[in-house]
Amino acid sequence: MADLNSNFVGIKSPNPFWLASAPPTNMGSMIERAFDAGWGGAVWKTLGEPIVNVSSRLAAIDYGSTRMLGLNNIELITDRPLEVNLKEMYECKKKYPKHAVIASLMVESKREAWHEIVKKTQDTGCDGFELNFGCPHGMSERGMGAAMGQVPEYTCMVTEWVKEVSNLPVIVKLTPNVTNIVPPGRAAQKGGADAVSLINTINSVMGVDIDTMIPYPNVNGKAAHGGYCGPAVKPIALNMLAELARDEEFNIPISGIGGIANWRDAVEFLLLGAGNVQVCTAVMHYGYRIVEDMIDGLTNYLDEKGFKSVNEIIGKSVQRVTDWGHLDLNYKVVARVNNDKCVKCNLCYVACEDGAHQCFSFDENKFPLVDEHECVGCNLCTLVCPSPGAVEMVRLDDGSNPQSWKERTAN
Repeated sequence: MADLNSNFVGIKSPNPFWLASAPPTNMGSMIERAFDAGWGGAVWKTLGEPIVNVSSRLAAIDYGSTRMLGLNNIELITDRPLEVNLKEMYECKKKYPKHAVIASLMVESKREAWHEIVKKTQDTGCDGFELNFGCPHGMSERGMGAAMGQVPEYTCMVTEWVKEVSNLPVIVKLTPNVTNIVPPGRAAQKGGADAVSLINTINSVMGVDIDTMIPYPNVNGKAAHGGYCGPAVKPIALNMLAELARDEEFNIPISGIGGIANWRDAVEFLLLGAGNVQVCTAVMHYGYRIVEDMIDGLTNYLDEKGFKSVNEIIGKSVQRVTDWGHLDLNYKVVARVNNDKCVKCNLCYVACEDGAHQCFSFDENKFPLVDEHECVGCNLCTLVCPSPGAVEMVRLDDGSNPQSWKERTAN
């Protein structure tokens, strides 16, 4: 069996599956149950000056029969006394020495405040720190969280403050609420961060009750923007992960976060450069035991592909990501219909006719027929088709003359 043991910036855990800093890591008893279920590590719910949360705090987007495709929260950092959290952290790490226990921290932008909480927390025996520069609501309005993460100079400055007194690895959690993830990532690296984690939640308003006209979640008739997470954010997270992983000036490890719900999601993050993964929303939806399938699935995948260790797949797809200008303009695919699998629903025709390039017609038996001279290979028909294999994309060029837009314009 493939080896799942993880060593992320010197922090060892029995597998690369960590719980992200969130409600599932709110207290020691919860994290201990998670470790018993199989999780390799956990990032404690963010420590700082305890706050008072509101009620209600969550809202979600459903799609068809899928519940919580996207989740929004307006919950803030821990509402429990720092001393209680530190005591539980010490006891948890002592009881589970082989598991990763990471302290997430957030305090006001003062060197003394950061020094104080770092010194107090590292005495618990925790394995490292995650600096929460990503929270987009509530705390950012107080000058913390995303308010620091959105300004590279602040990211660098606070990271330097922590590194002045930290004896442990420091992970900087980046906010996705920026136009370009690379500058904050480079700033964390410049400040001495041992790694970064991404993405934190995305600014969002989940919707409005059209009967009461009150947005969600309703707090006594009013609502505030919150942090968006869950399966719907995975493509955004993967893009930011890939952008940072392929940046030539960025060379520290990345912990991947954002919509990871199963082992396949985790593999995608690992292939695009994540050294491990953190999970939150899926646990809030289905419970800690989802890690069992994650461990089995990743192990089987590595065995089937012939890899001996999970470390062998980290970053293997990064070189496949490039800028649009480097893509091959001579690569040509077209759609073809397999009548044996077609159910004659006509969705491919409707989608192409009204949303793409009008290349479908029908044969005498009412099966869809593709005009390959008109087909541009956009894939829309395969995406709407409900019958697997009924519409496939077939390559026409022989690959002998690749040419990118940059190459063509250069000539």
